Amino acid sequence: MEQIKHNHSLGAHFEARTVKDITESAESIFNKASVKAALDEMQARAIDSSPVIDQRGKLLGTVSQNKMNREVGGFGHDPKTEPVEAHIDRNNPYCFEDQTVAAAEKIMLEAKVGEVFVVTREKFLVGTINIEAIAQEKRWRNAWNF
Repeated sequence: MEQIKHNHSLGAHFEARTVKDITESAESIFNKASVKAALDEMQARAIDSSPVIDQRGKLLGTVSQNKMNREVGGFGHDPKTEPVEAHIDRNNPYCFEDQTVAAAEKIMLEAKVGEVFVVTREKFLVGTINIEAIAQEKRWRNAWNF
């Protein structure tokens, strides 16, 4: 009978694993889209907010349904012609795809958020990483450390 060899190093390098190893894809909205188109898309995806990118894929920030509805309706703007770009929140935490998972966790804890965007060093949107994915990664790592 062949002896099974456990690979104890699989979880041993949690701090060295990069964010791109556990990044989830993220759908986004183009900055030139109309508020109506963005709201329709967000409603179809059953989400309250969405990342916004430019035509090259660079992350510009986020938009939220509540903010757009309040600002566009409140100011009497036409949602069919009002661009999303005017309503972007540009102050969002993010991490780089080549950062460690531990660094991403620290960013989330300091920002007090459960999810951050993952971008390249040029700020092109790659996806998202959330605190639950990091917790799963830790549980998996601990299961291999006997």
